[in-house]
Amino acid sequence: MNKVCQNCKNQFTIEPEDFVFYEKIHVPAPTFCPECRMVRRMAWRNERALYKRKNDFSGEDIISVISSDKLYKIYDYHSWWSDNWDPMDYGTDYNFNKPFFEQFSDLLKRVPMIALSSGNSVRSEYAQHALDSKDCYLISAAFQNENVLYSNRTAQNNNLVDSYLVDHMELSYEAINCGASYRLFFSYGCENCIDSWFLYDCRNCSNCFGCVGLRNKSYYVFNSPHTKDSYEKFFREFNSGSYKAVEEIKRKHKELILKFPRKYIYSFKKTNNVIGDIIGEAKNCYKCFDVVSVEDCKFVVWGGMTMRDTYDGYGLGAKAELLYEVVDTGIGGSRSKFSIVVWGSHDIQYSYNCHGSANLFGCIGLRTKSYCILNKQYSKEEYEELAPKIIKHMNDMPYIDKKGRVYRYGEFFPLELSPFAYNETIAQEYFPLTREQAIEKGYRWKDSETRNYKITLKTEQIPDHIKDVDDSIINKIIQCQHQGECNEQCATAFKIIKPELEFYRKMNLPLPRLCPNCRHYQRIKQRNPLKLWHRQCQCAGTQSDNKVYQNTIQHFHSNEHCPNEFETTYSPDRKEIVYCEKCYQQEVV
Repeated sequence: MNKVCQNCKNQFTIEPEDFVFYEKIHVPAPTFCPECRMVRRMAWRNERALYKRKNDFSGEDIISVISSDKLYKIYDYHSWWSDNWDPMDYGTDYNFNKPFFEQFSDLLKRVPMIALSSGNSVRSEYAQHALDSKDCYLISAAFQNENVLYSNRTAQNNNLVDSYLVDHMELSYEAINCGASYRLFFSYGCENCIDSWFLYDCRNCSNCFGCVGLRNKSYYVFNSPHTKDSYEKFFREFNSGSYKAVEEIKRKHKELILKFPRKYIYSFKKTNNVIGDIIGEAKNCYKCFDVVSVEDCKFVVWGGMTMRDTYDGYGLGAKAELLYEVVDTGIGGSRSKFSIVVWGSHDIQYSYNCHGSANLFGCIGLRTKSYCILNKQYSKEEYEELAPKIIKHMNDMPYIDKKGRVYRYGEFFPLELSPFAYNETIAQEYFPLTREQAIEKGYRWKDSETRNYKITLKTEQIPDHIKDVDDSIINKIIQCQHQGECNEQCATAFKIIKPELEFYRKMNLPLPRLCPNCRHYQRIKQRNPLKLWHRQCQCAGTQSDNKVYQNTIQHFHSNEHCPNEFETTYSPDRKEIVYCEKCYQQEVV
């Protein structure tokens, strides 16, 4: 079935297998296209915008993802999880004279919200959506990290700085989409690498520098083999502590990357019938990104860990199934729909931050509860009689937002009801808008707060080499190179903290020139977008279409152009050489 998205007005297709899934979980077909649904979910997820405000439980100052100008009640983590308050006290009767989403929004403003979702953290006060953190600073979407700074989507790392989408890394810096590596610097898409710098798409390599697409190699420089002695001599001459030297190698490495083919999809371990990017151990998955150990899933971003039969979600999984239109949901749960931060629960609809529960509809903050609607307790029989009536009411009296978008049963929460402004959320990171664009679409925008920073060190005054940086740098307020003239939530200034300085000195790395927010956005830009284009393999027989790369062996299509086509995150206007899996494997693997 072809439909027109009521948000972007573009046409999208609902496939027969989609209807099978919707019927299985008893929901109507969506009226928003997949991308608009993705943006709508992301606009309810704030991972990195932090504020100082009062704890409404104790009155003390705390760090929160909810700024003080918003009319929400905020408790710190320990108070929220304590037995000193009862979310059931805020329960209310369902009002059939008012749209459901208005009632949910009213409840959201009354039930205390948690300041930061960070459990079992030690000396990690600035960690958001993080679990089991120790001595971490400004990390988010993180799990079991120690001594990790300024990083996002990190799991089981130790001594890591300025990285994104990484796991099992140690003593590494500026790693993106990397795993199981030690002393890896300025690298993308690498696994099991040791003592290496500036790598792209490398596996099982050690003592390699500025290389692309290597497998099981040691002592290579810009894809050329070296002896151990000549490599060590080259590395001694590389001035890694110099910002200018590092920037020059970055430039040279980028040029080299464009001379080699890459696979149309970044996949790892065993995959079968998958479309998307950064996918591992997956089967029958379409338009999925950053997932591992998933089966029969569609429109999922960042999820997995044994998940199946799931559509439309962000940050979900962990032995979960039959999830639909959810954010940060799963952990042994099933049959959760249109919900946010729901763990270990079953048969949940339109709920927020509920755990260990079952059969909830429109609830907030509940734990180990069953058969509740708008935080009010019902018997099983009462719940099963009332829930269908609410669904009918949502269809008969839908919520209509300021732009005329209609929200009946089956739609995720309206974006305009999110506790966050668009540019406070990950929606801005993956689908950036200007202030004017966001407002035109009917989204809220949070203007930068007035900062009275007194810059004590301008960008051009930062020492080029780490050896010239003394301890006084910790007390400096350093100017961000962007000076707030970007669209990257620039803080305009930043400070170097003591553990960070110690790391730079230990690893012989130069000081950064950008604030943490701008550095994060530079890492996001290095990954491919969460979009797909239909393309043909660029292997033209003995060389690439653009004649930049010469094949090393004869491919299955001989001297003819490769006939394989695919869906890829590389748009047709990109400069990279994109090969199908067969051609790529013949050249690289």
